[in-house]
Amino acid sequence: MQELHRTKDIPTQVKNPDLVEKRRKQIAEAAVKLFIDKGFHKTSTRQIAKAAGVSIGSLYEYIASKEDILYLVCDSIHAEVENRITDVMAKSSGGRDALAEIIREYFMVCNKMSDFILLIYQETQSLPLQWQKKVLENELRITGIFVEAIARLVSEGHIAPLDERAIELAAHNISVLGHMWTFRRWFLARHYSLEDYIEYQTEFILSISGQ
Repeated sequence: MQELHRTKDIPTQVKNPDLVEKRRKQIAEAAVKLFIDKGFHKTSTRQIAKAAGVSIGSLYEYIASKEDILYLVCDSIHAEVENRITDVMAKSSGGRDALAEIIREYFMVCNKMSDFILLIYQETQSLPLQWQKKVLENELRITGIFVEAIARLVSEGHIAPLDERAIELAAHNISVLGHMWTFRRWFLARHYSLEDYIEYQTEFILSISGQ
């Protein structure tokens, strides 16, 4: 799981920011396995502390509640997805294949992290409103990467002209179709390999994007 960079609003008793991020990453990595196996509500902070190799007292030096830990988990999942697709976007040669490369990487990371993505959807409602808003902001920031990629292709003339609303809708289609492999894999995996799914969905996305 990726480093946590957007968790400044969670209270801590520790003054060293590097240590805070290190321990929070350690706690999040331990917690995510428990949340997936047992569910958020059936996982106790004592179980998380034990899995993380810290005392319960030490745990509460870095977070104030179990909900804070769930947000740390969600944040680290989004950071992993975001970093993977921004890396591909930065290395892309551009042109007509750039969007296809980004879609491929996004779908691959959605497949790799399917249990984690499902956890976000199942447990986000357990978060306080302020953290729910942060989770949605993270989702929209990832979708914004797709918006940027499509808009660039439009501006460079690689795909047909699209207005802002059409670009935004196409970007949300990419986000949802990546997640669909997680939600409906019970059916899709019986009829399509991951490579087939990526190929068909990429053709679909490029067609609705005017490519």
